[in-house]
Amino acid sequence: MDINLPLILLLAVSATGLVWLYDIIALRAPRKAAVRELDAQYAGRDDASKLADEGYQTAYSAVIREPAVVEYSKSFFPILLLVFVLRSFVIEPFQIPSESMVPTLEVGDFIAVNKFAYGLRLPVLRTKFLAVGDPQRGDVMVFFPPNSERYFIKRVIGLPGDTVRYTDNVLYVNGERKQQVLVSEDPERDYCSSRGGRYLVMDELLADEAHRMRKCTVAGRLSVDGTYVVPKGHYFMMGDNRDNSSDSRDWGPVPEERIVGKAFAIWMHWKTFFSIPSFSRTGSI
Repeated sequence: MDINLPLILLLAVSATGLVWLYDIIALRAPRKAAVRELDAQYAGRDDASKLADEGYQTAYSAVIREPAVVEYSKSFFPILLLVFVLRSFVIEPFQIPSESMVPTLEVGDFIAVNKFAYGLRLPVLRTKFLAVGDPQRGDVMVFFPPNSERYFIKRVIGLPGDTVRYTDNVLYVNGERKQQVLVSEDPERDYCSSRGGRYLVMDELLADEAHRMRKCTVAGRLSVDGTYVVPKGHYFMMGDNRDNSSDSRDWGPVPEERIVGKAFAIWMHWKTFFSIPSFSRTGSI
């Protein structure tokens, strides 16, 4: 079962904030009244003598002490609120779990996602309340696919109204063939080599900018031939590892309301819990 972290954070912020507010409204006044009653019992004594009186100090500590739940709530609320605001509206971290974006992103990469690049959205509900910008062809975007509530990350290939064709690992957008330039051969051996193919790392030109991708010389199921029309308010997403990616070729274009944000940087690589974190891949995406 996937954990709904935004909802958990919202509930935690709400709970600790309400406890703090209840303390201000209902509990703080009785504590102050008890302190005044205690001070009245020690009327005529200056502060120095009261501080030196162990009985006064014990009684004062007892009446001024906040309930444990209030104390913890006041400690955690500012931290939780800061994390909630930053994560909801500014930057959210993600870890790459699969090879669908190789060679751009590797399993274990920790990336930073700009949450306001495509507009500000209400946490949990994901309703946009402030338009800022729209996804551009070539962006690496985090989103929820139409058939799942799990986070996915792919590259924006088709914009609303585009016709995307992908045939024998060659991309066409609105009838224009996107240029691919060989960078290197990838020696990795898996199902590509088992089918008699080999991996090629290519630079593919999208929107006047080259983006690295990997393809097998023997096209996979989703790379043989397909033509797709992108509806209004939707985006066509594809992984850079074209023969090892579940993407819009499989489950269709992504509705605008399911966008999460724009990935813009790798800040750490940590493949497994027992491995050593590395910063060798740190940089922009």
